[in-house]
Amino acid sequence: MLKVGLTGGIGAGKSEVSRLFVSYGAVLIDADRIAREVVEPGTPGLDAVVEAFGPEILAADGTLDRPKLGSIVFADEARRAELNAIVHPLVGARSAELEAAAGADAVVVHDVPLLAENRLAPLYDLVVVVDASPETQLDRLVRLRGMNESDARARMAAQATREERRAIADLVIDNDGPLEALERQVREVWAILEERARPS
Repeated sequence: MLKVGLTGGIGAGKSEVSRLFVSYGAVLIDADRIAREVVEPGTPGLDAVVEAFGPEILAADGTLDRPKLGSIVFADEARRAELNAIVHPLVGARSAELEAAAGADAVVVHDVPLLAENRLAPLYDLVVVVDASPETQLDRLVRLRGMNESDARARMAAQATREERRAIADLVIDNDGPLEALERQVREVWAILEERARPS
């Protein structure tokens, strides 16, 4: 099994690279998706979050009111640490379960947005960084995601710098160009990953 950490700045195109890897046969473990799953209604995760933050963080239908919780934790670092202390171990445990279920010769891609920020590179056999210029990122966030420019710039500024991400990369996928150019690069990277995953 080859454990790959996949990361990239917001708007760099990491989701598209994940989708391509899956289409080639990768087992994808998406940290963001798992973080949502572990606090769904009826889970011990949601119970723990409600116990820590109070029932007012629930929406009328019993689901987590993410904007309300976000307004609490993004304004207070101690509360954010408290939330992370609940959610991160649950995400880690679920990720380990999914990884254990993959085959011995599988390429397991962990999609981790904050891989550089949380210094997680040592957990993986290889780190793949999807890279795009800040100008490209900003254009995609404003044009494709409908963000206003100041929000987009703030989100970009809250993440690791392009240089910090590239410093931990074993392989870099340049996504400043068109989709066809991206697909060609991802296929080349996939060939390297498959080769590395083969038992020697």
